[in-house]
Amino acid sequence: MKTVGVDLGTRSYDIVIGAGALAELGRLSRKRTLTVMDSTVKALHGAKILASAGGSPEEVFSFPAGERSKTPETAVEICRCAARLKFDRSCRFAAAGGGVTGDLTGFAAAIFMRGIEFIQIPTTLLAAVDSGVGGKTGADIPEGKNLVGAFHQPAGVFIDTRLLTTLPASELGNGLAEIVKTAVILDPELFELLENSADRLVSRPDFEELYPEIIRRCCELKGMIVAEDEKESGRRAVLNYGHTFGHAVELLSDYTLPHGQAVAIGMAAASHLAVLRGLWKQSDADRQNRLLSRLGLPVKVPPRCRTCDLVNAMRADKKNVGGAIRVVLCSAVGSSRLPEAAGDGELAAAWEMIR
Repeated sequence: MKTVGVDLGTRSYDIVIGAGALAELGRLSRKRTLTVMDSTVKALHGAKILASAGGSPEEVFSFPAGERSKTPETAVEICRCAARLKFDRSCRFAAAGGGVTGDLTGFAAAIFMRGIEFIQIPTTLLAAVDSGVGGKTGADIPEGKNLVGAFHQPAGVFIDTRLLTTLPASELGNGLAEIVKTAVILDPELFELLENSADRLVSRPDFEELYPEIIRRCCELKGMIVAEDEKESGRRAVLNYGHTFGHAVELLSDYTLPHGQAVAIGMAAASHLAVLRGLWKQSDADRQNRLLSRLGLPVKVPPRCRTCDLVNAMRADKKNVGGAIRVVLCSAVGSSRLPEAAGDGELAAAWEMIR
């Protein structure tokens, strides 16, 4: 079992990683808990998670799996469920699932009675290495992804790697995209580990040693950034590498394209923009995109997405300022820059380079 701390003063918390991490839920104070999970997680792991979280079968909120459930209306339904169960500020919510579940549950916890405690129990690789850590919560609206939400830190994160063994290859890929992102912007040694271990990560997943170690490193890196810049007023913004491009693809797909695949496409576009600006060598861009491809991730824009529509969709990104589209770019593997404005012409050129 590995533990990574996120240092936020009185709101600090631990991330517990390893086979059997669910058993560590006992270290939390006992509270009534509303466990939130989607239909897939409920069928696969519901009984095990509920037993560990300490709730009753009546204290469960379940919703249809998928990004289309990630709406403000679903967050309000979670709150209404808690209200019907007579929950108060001494209670907590538990997010058991992937990024959609974690974002929704955290958002509901932030607004229920103006804020109650919640914990994260990631069941996907993406949630384990990225969305489950850092306190970003939210929901999508038709105008864009994550345009409503709040910063609301969990009281703890419990990553039981045994829950990851049931993931299909596509879900592993979603998490691997975020792992590559973390390596590209922050850690060249992690990037080399991914290059050397690509086959083991995809065709022969090792959930005993390799994945736990990679998850630990990603959580360390993200925890460090969050402790430095909790509410994304500075350096934390680099964690959005590939996301402004990727969110545009998601939006145009009506959220049918998995988040990790969209981020992979977004990283490919961002790498070409960096090359066009002379920030990054073409060989580095090729190295990144070759690794994404080896991990089974797309690096080409879907044919149905027109370049003009992609650029327009990027205007809905919540990180834009004063109408300017701002993107994170890299100057080397492991070295990223804070978001900077990009013009329509160069954005279109970057999209065209991955057709």
